[in-house]
Amino acid sequence: MQEDSSVPGLPRRFASPMVIIGILFFVFGFVTWLGAILIPYLQIACQLNIFESYLVTFAFYISYFIMAIPISPVLSRTGYKKGISLGLLFMAIGSLLFIPAAINRQYLLFLVGLFVQGMGLTLLQTAANPYVTILGPRESAAKRMSFMGMCNGVAAVLGPLVLGSVILENADKIGEQAKLLSPAERIVLLDELGRRVILPYAIITIVLVLLAVLAFFSGLPEINSDPEEDAMMEAEIAAVAAVPGGATVPALAQGGKAKTSIFQFPHLLLGVLTLFLYVGVEVIAGDTVINYGVYYHIPLSSSRYFGSLTQIFMLIGYLVGAVCIPKYLSQEKALRYSSVLGIFFALTALMTSGAVSVVFVSLCGFANAMIWPSIWPLAISGLGKFTKIASSMLIMAIGGGAILPLLYGYLAGKFDKHHAYWIVIPCYLAILLYAYKGHKVRTT
Repeated sequence: MQEDSSVPGLPRRFASPMVIIGILFFVFGFVTWLGAILIPYLQIACQLNIFESYLVTFAFYISYFIMAIPISPVLSRTGYKKGISLGLLFMAIGSLLFIPAAINRQYLLFLVGLFVQGMGLTLLQTAANPYVTILGPRESAAKRMSFMGMCNGVAAVLGPLVLGSVILENADKIGEQAKLLSPAERIVLLDELGRRVILPYAIITIVLVLLAVLAFFSGLPEINSDPEEDAMMEAEIAAVAAVPGGATVPALAQGGKAKTSIFQFPHLLLGVLTLFLYVGVEVIAGDTVINYGVYYHIPLSSSRYFGSLTQIFMLIGYLVGAVCIPKYLSQEKALRYSSVLGIFFALTALMTSGAVSVVFVSLCGFANAMIWPSIWPLAISGLGKFTKIASSMLIMAIGGGAILPLLYGYLAGKFDKHHAYWIVIPCYLAILLYAYKGHKVRTT
């Protein structure tokens, strides 16, 4: 069987479907991290306070919490292939809502659009991830997921750069100018700024619809496996999802036979809490750093690059994980080192100021890269028949990206954007505790 040289471990007959999945992973990364640009943009265009501006992350990530449980019956009804098309269409509807929201500068409609995007993305990720396992030998699935993770990471860097170049040009000057104008003149100026998102989001909508059609008529096979196979597959995928280099997954099929409830696995429950805190600090590092640069009087024309810088550091962290896990580092050690690095970078950001402090916030992206893949396999170890519901609970934990950045916004408004970063220190400490003790807690 010949392999396609562009994707490791991929037979040639699977090349076209995997290109489609690679495009989808690119879409994941591109759309997910646009919040870093939208927060400062909407704060100026819609005249928001700090707390209100961080409802951007809340609206987007809370959809993961809400959709995590309903996803499974939806995919059972539609199938995975149609589920991908449906997810893309939901994302297209969410993007389309940005156009009337921009015309009228209606912040609530922007938030609705973000929520619908998040719903579509949750469905899309859940449906697309299994294909990385079934399109090729299972033993090389981690290599293929590494390739997908690279697509995701590159898009996460490019997304803020592309959108920022369109909508944030001279935005800070417009914000200052608006303060000096009469109410009528201010409305005209801000309306002009608001309309900047119309063209990019119209293009995004068209691309998403075209991808939905492409996926629907593509050669992607339908996934039909028994419940036990589904549970095993989801566990394997979850452990390496979004992580180049993927962590190895322990044997699961024999675990949990004597248990009667998911709540009899304290290491899982602690893992859900840990993942909730992790996603919160990941989103804080990625989506607050542009505004943090502005806080230190770095113009938006320059600060807009800090979001992509955070993603570059995270991509470097993925590459380190790809090389080191599990050959040189176990999952437990990777989690320990990552949380210690996170504490160090965050404390250094808090103990410094100006551009140095901002860069250390971005460096948290490097520390964060290996946390997700390390928590997943530790949390689902030995769950057996409970693996499927455990995966849904861990997906719900992505809701941390909704709550903690909002709390950061509250603290930034009450105190300042610098000292608000103290919120990440106890989160990293909790991750460190899970790395040492939490994942080992078992009931008899």
